[in-house]
Amino acid sequence: MLSSKRIARALLLAALPALGQAAPFVDVLDLPAQHSELAVRSPLLAVTHAGARLVSVGQRGHILYSDTAGQTWQQAEVPVSADLNAVHFPTPAQGWAVGNDGVILHSVDGGRSWQKQLDGRRIGALMVEHYAALAAAEPEQPRWAELLAEGQRFVDEGADKPLLGVWFADERTGYAVGVFNLILRTSDGGRHWQPLLDRVDNPQGFHLNAIASTGDGLYIVGEQGLVLKWDAGRERFTSLPSPYQGTFFGVIGRPGEVLVHGLRGHVFRSRDGGRNWQALDSGLQVSITAATLDAQGHYRLFTQAGHLLRDDGNALQLLTQAQQAPVAGAVAVDDGLVLVGGHGVRRLTTQ
Repeated sequence: MLSSKRIARALLLAALPALGQAAPFVDVLDLPAQHSELAVRSPLLAVTHAGARLVSVGQRGHILYSDTAGQTWQQAEVPVSADLNAVHFPTPAQGWAVGNDGVILHSVDGGRSWQKQLDGRRIGALMVEHYAALAAAEPEQPRWAELLAEGQRFVDEGADKPLLGVWFADERTGYAVGVFNLILRTSDGGRHWQPLLDRVDNPQGFHLNAIASTGDGLYIVGEQGLVLKWDAGRERFTSLPSPYQGTFFGVIGRPGEVLVHGLRGHVFRSRDGGRNWQALDSGLQVSITAATLDAQGHYRLFTQAGHLLRDDGNALQLLTQAQQAPVAGAVAVDDGLVLVGGHGVRRLTTQ
């Protein structure tokens, strides 16, 4: 009779081939996000309102939603595991999220479930098709050949181009922006997306980090001081005089006013549509990574180290907090703010 040690050894040897087999590769664009009780404490990169609901997106395809002003959260059904960088809801029901690998997701139920509309495996082909048609129609125009070559580069390099910002005017018309001047527009709710690289004053192909509306203007900010504004008459994003040559991470505003913020604590305000800018001294050398308007109408700005600044209309004031942690996104609720970042969600009572 075999000893217990010999039996155990035989069983182990029999199992070795199975243990040595690697799991088959599944692309994150085809792998649904995994449900986890720890998702609310996992890295989250953006948060927004969907009517009275809050929706937050983050790493590994995690999307959370809250109907209790951020006190409790539920995890949504998401068809991808790619990191998600931005989210926007033009209506309480209809919303879009974008992220790495060129992914664009759409929800029709306030963020409870999501469907994939586009990913980076198809973006290059869209660019090639679009700019090949323009090149054929206008062969004397060298710009079309340049953009056609750019589209082919996207095809050759695969689905590795992150989308970093998204904004929709309504249920039909919206934009997604990302690295290397990547910008897409839809006019049918995302059923079809059109490359818009030829409608942007960004000849050096700087990254487009964020897009937002102030109510009377649509702005994009990006690398090396890039600030763009949609010109409806010319049907393009035109460059504005930049107050800073460093990278901007965000843009926020309201009718008659726009703020841009970015590296090393830089914040600038314009009250004339971006023609002139006023520097707001943050007193910090830390990048400002998130901003929102609170319930009282004050701008609240946050740094990658978790500092909180309040704008009273004339200057920035640094506020103390009981707890300080990096912030990637923020929204106002009735009794304060809901913040998201590397440690998930937290609530902050405003001062």
